[in-house]
Amino acid sequence: MSEGSPVGVSQGSVTRFRPERTGVSRGTVARLASLPGVSTASAVADAAVHAKAAGQVLPVAPALAGLLPHEGLRRGSTVSVRGSTSLLLTLLAEATARGSWAAVVGLPRLGLVAAEELGVELSRFALVPYPGAEFPAVTAALLDGLDLVAARPPQGKGGETLARRLSARARQRGAVLLSLGAWPGAEVELRCRTVRWTGTDGGYGYLRAREVVVEATGRAALARPTRATVLLPGPDGVARVSGPAPSSASSTTVAGVAVPAPALPVREVG
Repeated sequence: MSEGSPVGVSQGSVTRFRPERTGVSRGTVARLASLPGVSTASAVADAAVHAKAAGQVLPVAPALAGLLPHEGLRRGSTVSVRGSTSLLLTLLAEATARGSWAAVVGLPRLGLVAAEELGVELSRFALVPYPGAEFPAVTAALLDGLDLVAARPPQGKGGETLARRLSARARQRGAVLLSLGAWPGAEVELRCRTVRWTGTDGGYGYLRAREVVVEATGRAALARPTRATVLLPGPDGVARVSGPAPSSASSTTVAGVAVPAPALPVREVG
């Protein structure tokens, strides 16, 4: 690109630009877009739509879609989840409900009841709680055959090397690797922190919903953190975008929709 050109282009990366904002003619845009590694904003958007249609992006709950670059889990990617097993299970829920298969490796305290309550389809869900020394082989085999595999990051000597090998395996096989904890080289990292539990406004009653803030960071589109306030779980046990805070009344409004607030027997206080 010559000096003084109104649009900078770096080959090997995706560069987004809009002619009407830069004063660049459409002919110039067409020539730039023909360069290897350069895409217009509309082409990037079209590619994302095509990826979804081709099954290259696995769906997630609508409350979480806006946090992810493709509004879902891109096949071949590694996503780390920090601070919440519930968030990890919620990421599996929508995909398993629509026919994808998932497995969790090396999380012995994770329960099937909790997974089902968060929307995971148990008929397409497997647990390998104690892989032991076979963790690398078990995880690799699951990545070969399933759509989503969740695990803790490998620890100890050689742990980082093994983690990168498993990420490479996921890329080759078109699986999604989810980690409960920091994973070296993850494309997306989701952090979850609890803001408050609700449902005991009068000092007694049942906890009905947990409001959390989820922050997404990563590469490219996620270079700047993206945040969302989510009910995880919501009054009906499903993740929802947080609207007005739920209370101990018979119903509440979540994302503009009236939702009954059944008393979930999570914990009784007072």
